[in-house]
Amino acid sequence: FYKWNNHLVIYTSSLKVESLNQTLKKFKADEIKLYDDLFYNFNRKKNCGFEPAKEWDHVILSANLVADEKLQNEYLAYHKTQFEKWPELSKGFCNADFQQLVIFRKGRQLMLIISIPKGADLDKLNPKTTANNPRVDEWNAIMKKYQEGIEGTKKDEVWVFFKQVK
Repeated sequence: FYKWNNHLVIYTSSLKVESLNQTLKKFKADEIKLYDDLFYNFNRKKNCGFEPAKEWDHVILSANLVADEKLQNEYLAYHKTQFEKWPELSKGFCNADFQQLVIFRKGRQLMLIISIPKGADLDKLNPKTTANNPRVDEWNAIMKKYQEGIEGTKKDEVWVFFKQVK
């Protein structure tokens, strides 16, 4: 489980939705969302040519796309062609030892999952994405116009980090 404010996330690759829904009803959740619309998938083996680490930790973040549908479509188009037009991003993820980076969408809300080697620290790995790689900074600057915070964020807060509940 991962938590931010009153939001709870369960991240799993194999999911029996009906069984999960029954379990979650016991928590009396106001709303249950299934994020199964995967629209971006960086994979260390495929995109770097390296074997992935045997065990991973997951860092889960969420943000919204802006309400403008034209801008939403631009955002999705950027991600659809990122591997071809912006290969420096993948190179940055490879340099940072990211094992996988996936983005799911439900309406305007995005769920970003960055998988790193078990025990690694994202704060130490993440700067390696931009080291000698200004295109990653350029990409991040472009992406800012498409993203905003989810309900409950502070004024200038965009991506929120979910903390793992142990």
